[in-house]
Amino acid sequence: MTEQPPPVQEEDVIEAVAVYAAGALPWRLRSGELEVLLIHRPRYDDWSWPKGKLDPGETMPECAAREVWEEIGLDGRLGIPLPTTQYPVAAGLKSVHYWALKVGQSDVVSPDGTEVDSTHWCGVDEAATLLTNENDVVPLRWLSEAHRRGELDTRPIILLRHAKAKPRGSWNKAEGDRTLAASGVRQAAAVGRLLQVWNPERVVTSPWRRCVDTVRPYIAAANGKVKVKLDEKLTEASYRRKPDRAAAAVDRLFDKSKGAVLCTHRPVLPTLLRAFAHRCVPGIASELPTEDPYLTPGELIVFHVALTGTPRVVATEQVKPFED
Repeated sequence: MTEQPPPVQEEDVIEAVAVYAAGALPWRLRSGELEVLLIHRPRYDDWSWPKGKLDPGETMPECAAREVWEEIGLDGRLGIPLPTTQYPVAAGLKSVHYWALKVGQSDVVSPDGTEVDSTHWCGVDEAATLLTNENDVVPLRWLSEAHRRGELDTRPIILLRHAKAKPRGSWNKAEGDRTLAASGVRQAAAVGRLLQVWNPERVVTSPWRRCVDTVRPYIAAANGKVKVKLDEKLTEASYRRKPDRAAAAVDRLFDKSKGAVLCTHRPVLPTLLRAFAHRCVPGIASELPTEDPYLTPGELIVFHVALTGTPRVVATEQVKPFED
């Protein structure tokens, strides 16, 4: 049975976290064998994973993607979440969140020369012996097991609730034209930055304005590189008439081979979540939200779908955009 990365238990934390950081385990297949990329940091003279401290105004996934880019020049899509590690440093307890990151054949690794002076591709067993911090072996073993199960190579399908809209009671025009609140506009900008971590190639959204305006910043940042579809079945009005039709939007995304984001309204979420749950491998569906409001405005769930075999959700993560 597939499992999610184990959460940090309260009894395991003996002090408050002083330092938050995030990073990724770059991986590739070479002659059918799994290889991972270690980095050497001259400041510490150690072998580790690309990672770094959380900047103000960042979510953990954004931090991981930024650190990989800054340290080794890879602008990749984050894959499945891996276990978080915790260990003591001079400032106190440090918590590091990790993701898998697939490196394509044409991708070029470019150490920045300051934080990282060299890199080394190697197999899992060699990596386990070279890693200086034994805590770094934990996400490595998880990544290796995911590969063994055929659940490492994935694409994202993202379920997004639109950002905060102006109050329904104060709106006297057509419901489909109701706009985002000022805080919702800021949320939409944050959503646009967050979605770039997974870089979905397709955007499917309710045509009502508050949904379209939520995905607009991401579409603009993609600069014409994403396909956009307005799906009337995702509106609240259509859902009230024929609720089962909304689930078809999920089914169509599983029939494609690209990453996607699906933006809709709170009342539609339970039906869409049930549709996703049917596509989950055992043990994953139980992690999905089951109570109203399911997602807060601007919040999203990433469903990581295996690229080999029957399309199935092998991991999920629920993320809120950073709000100023």
